[in-house]
Amino acid sequence: MLTPIDIHNKEFKRSFRGYSEREVDEFLDLLVSDYEGLLRENMDLKEAVQQLNTKLEYYQQMENTLHNTLVIAQETAEEVKLSGKKESELIIKEGEIRVQRMLEEATEKVRRMTAEYDELTKQMAVSRSRMRNLLMAQMELLNKTEEDES
Repeated sequence: MLTPIDIHNKEFKRSFRGYSEREVDEFLDLLVSDYEGLLRENMDLKEAVQQLNTKLEYYQQMENTLHNTLVIAQETAEEVKLSGKKESELIIKEGEIRVQRMLEEATEKVRRMTAEYDELTKQMAVSRSRMRNLLMAQMELLNKTEEDES
């Protein structure tokens, strides 16, 4: 993969009636700047995805822990029988409500983060398209300038 330094340090052979060295340098400077921005944005997006995956794993572990806790509470309630039956049912209901609430919150957070990621991906695609259009326009301008000089 090219790095901004590779682009910046690229040297072209000089030839009679070649491209304008100043224009090539200006274009390379612009390309380096845009490329650096895209690389930073890509790294930021990867970091955001990693953070989302970490949070998702955390919530999955929490769900498993709550599930295991619920199973243990059910077993204890059966052992106690009549005296603990009402109390265990209350604990189970509260646990289920908490689990459901936490699952809904986690699901909503994942949904928001996914939407945010999708939006960033769309923005990146738009930026790429704009850059591609700019580069094509610059190439057309260079070709026209070259034809005009011929």
